[in-house]
Amino acid sequence: MAGHSHWANIQRKKSVVDAKRGKVFSKWAKLISNAARTGGGDIDMNLPLRYAIERARADNMPKDSIDRAVKKGTGELGGAALEEVVYEAYGPNGVAIIIESLTDNRARTAPDLRFILDRRGGSLANSGAVLWMFEKKAAFVVNREGADEDEVMMCALEHGAEDVTTDESEIIGITGPQNEFTKLKTALEEGGFDLMDSALRYIPNNTVEIDQDAFDQITALMDALEDNDDVQEVHHNAELST
Repeated sequence: MAGHSHWANIQRKKSVVDAKRGKVFSKWAKLISNAARTGGGDIDMNLPLRYAIERARADNMPKDSIDRAVKKGTGELGGAALEEVVYEAYGPNGVAIIIESLTDNRARTAPDLRFILDRRGGSLANSGAVLWMFEKKAAFVVNREGADEDEVMMCALEHGAEDVTTDESEIIGITGPQNEFTKLKTALEEGGFDLMDSALRYIPNNTVEIDQDAFDQITALMDALEDNDDVQEVHHNAELST
């Protein structure tokens, strides 16, 4: 899997949340509503809804906003039905990109994404052209400061983790099967570790090494895609060469 660049990118995304808080809340509201629409409003019976609400709470989304999103999803407040669509794309230097979206209008979303990609040296790909390069996994970032690496690794591996990356200066990266997300998250929290990020993410099986200029291009493209209201998450297989 991608090492330095993958975890550094997650850390960067967390650091810009405050600057885009209104847009972030809007994205979480859509995710919560969609989960409630498809599985009901009971978080004990609807794991995707629990996951969505946990992500929203981690970014300090107000409780009233979360409750309103749930009610929209269950039909108590109305609202357009949303569809989960995964788009595949290529960026500069042949970087593979996965774009997760929630949209009420495919005829709007696809052209918008195509426009963003075309302006920055990328292009939409055919279905299946990119997805095979990734696996969707539970992914966690633990703050290294004040943490015992051996304890983090032992806790993670004992609760279903497949890989623990400790080659970053400030963070520890953990991945595992997506069906182990809740168990791993609970174990890490109960272990007292500082979770900087926890999510289901597409992790690349292999990476494309690029230089700093190309990586800056990819970063700008990721920011532009994530700024689209229909986009939930963006993943890529670029690795900054050392």
